[in-house]
Amino acid sequence: MKVGIIGGAGYTAGELIRLLINHPEAQIVFVNSESNAGNRLSDVHGGLIGETDLRFTDTYNLNDIDVLFLCQGHGQSSAFWQNNNMPEGLKIIDLAQDYRDESDGYVYGLPEVNRCRISAADRVANPGCFATAIQLALLPLAAAGLLNSDVHVTAVTGSTGAGVKPSATTHFSWRSDNLSIYKPFGHQHLAEIRQTLTRLQPDFKTDINFVPMRGDFARGIFASVYTDCDLSQEEVDRLYNDFYADATFTHVADRAVDLKQVVNTNKAIVKPEKHGSKLLIASAIDNLLKGASGQAVENMNIMFGLDPSTGLRLKPSAF
Repeated sequence: MKVGIIGGAGYTAGELIRLLINHPEAQIVFVNSESNAGNRLSDVHGGLIGETDLRFTDTYNLNDIDVLFLCQGHGQSSAFWQNNNMPEGLKIIDLAQDYRDESDGYVYGLPEVNRCRISAADRVANPGCFATAIQLALLPLAAAGLLNSDVHVTAVTGSTGAGVKPSATTHFSWRSDNLSIYKPFGHQHLAEIRQTLTRLQPDFKTDINFVPMRGDFARGIFASVYTDCDLSQEEVDRLYNDFYADATFTHVADRAVDLKQVVNTNKAIVKPEKHGSKLLIASAIDNLLKGASGQAVENMNIMFGLDPSTGLRLKPSAF
């Protein structure tokens, strides 16, 4: 598969390149970045030293590739298509939020619920990182029609979730040994979360009370989700294990979840546990992989009829 990447200088693009240069069925044709044109990829993504001699380019031909990844900022994907013609047969995976509402023929790229649709799609909108972690915690409940009371979520993300460009809240001196809340109850990922849950459970009308937090670590998302649930622990375990029985990367744990079990991998780990009338679900992913570039490659594999795990069998940091 011949691959093109637009917007190649950010964290998600760097991880995408790292995955694709080691993918047995992919060949990167171009990585576009106007501000870095002519520079080696490894000049920007230092971890690629010794991996590739490719250079960024400010020119590209969409007719030369089979699949295009859009890694620009939110709002820029739609602008890109206003200035470029879309070749017939080109497959597109957009990592921004422009088409997560499934407008313009895009399919929402969460394989745990949309694998069949993704396999037949030419355009896929990759989910958001918080949205992925939270949805994976709740999908089995929605599929069983059990989300009938308010959902409460606290989720902590690493600093890479804020992008590569430094800001007042991402500098190491501010982030180190620090925690803070941002966008409480109004995070932009709530729309796509509600969209998916409502498709699984059409009568889902309750609130999702989501409090996002900035963590003092580089990568990963750990979500703590709880809601009312009348099922027993045994029934909950059966529900979650049955729902994810065929999932390639989402695993149901029978013990406490640690973030390090998923960092540097495309895995998601969920752990549901009853506490009286409440069901608490811990959900952990790597925000740059299962929450972004890894899931994008997973979607590419599905779109081209490959095993979803192709090029994605990655070892967690573990310690």
